[in-house]
Amino acid sequence: MKYASNPEVFRKTLFEGRGEAVIESLFPPEDFTTKVRLCARISLPPGASIGHHVHKGEDELYYILSGTGRAIDGEEFVPVGPGSAVLTRSGEGHGLENTGDYDLVLLAVIPVGRAER
Repeated sequence: MKYASNPEVFRKTLFEGRGEAVIESLFPPEDFTTKVRLCARISLPPGASIGHHVHKGEDELYYILSGTGRAIDGEEFVPVGPGSAVLTRSGEGHGLENTGDYDLVLLAVIPVGRAER
């Protein structure tokens, strides 16, 4: 069993979004026995966003922990809040923006490759 140490990484923009995002890596890829590129908690302050981007060869899951915002799915905007889950599959695009007065905090996980079924 492993426990997260939560090192913080600051970035000005994510995929040409607005504002600064705080990314806390929960576990690095080498801690997994399967292929996972990202497992992190991301905080977006009010007005900040993750710009629209397309995933190729990987899926991404956002699970909203706190705050409010909207997910961007092509031309459609979908409201999100605590308990909302957004799954973007390979070949699809998405973005996320904080529309609330407090930080929008989410868990982001990017598994890589196709699972055996």
